[in-house]
Amino acid sequence: MPSNLLGFCLASMAIIIVPGPSVLFTLARGVAWGRAVAVLTVAGNALGMLLLAVLVALGLGPILARSAALTTAVELAGGCYLIWLGIDALRHRHAHAAAMLTREAERPQVWTVLRQGFLVGFLNPKALVFYLAVFPHFVNRAAGDESLQLLLLGFVFCLLAFCSDGTWGLIAGTARAWLAGDPARVVILRSIGGVVMVGLGALIIASALGL
Repeated sequence: MPSNLLGFCLASMAIIIVPGPSVLFTLARGVAWGRAVAVLTVAGNALGMLLLAVLVALGLGPILARSAALTTAVELAGGCYLIWLGIDALRHRHAHAAAMLTREAERPQVWTVLRQGFLVGFLNPKALVFYLAVFPHFVNRAAGDESLQLLLLGFVFCLLAFCSDGTWGLIAGTARAWLAGDPARVVILRSIGGVVMVGLGALIIASALGL
């Protein structure tokens, strides 16, 4: 078993509750599309972070820790993907607004939402840094099977992230349902979501490049 699992949970929550790419992306999606899309986004995000945790546990961690270039590449990919999603939201904000106010079926497809959330989670630089910098401190080397312990820590972290981000998504989705009373408001909400995603992507890229 990992050492001090309670301490790990507290450390995880300390990093999870600080708004980062996952939280802000979930808020933007919840405000734009509602609670169902927000929760699906969080589910995809958690799966992406879980895959990242699996890769770190199986040996990618030391490689990333020794390769600043590879870590930077992951961060740049995540930032570019968020910018692309934000621009897409801005370009189609009027069409999306009309769809949301006419037919609920026009919401993004389930697999589309899951895929987008998955990629944001997998390319989340905050999660990557946490995995590399914090996870090793909670591994009980005397107990053996360090990879299994890292997998357990990754699962716990993703479960906590799902609960926390899911709460934010439900709040954002509820706010959207309350605010979206006419097409103009929905266009504004979509625009805000798009700007948030573009700005967040730009910040991640700037941080990765040391700007």
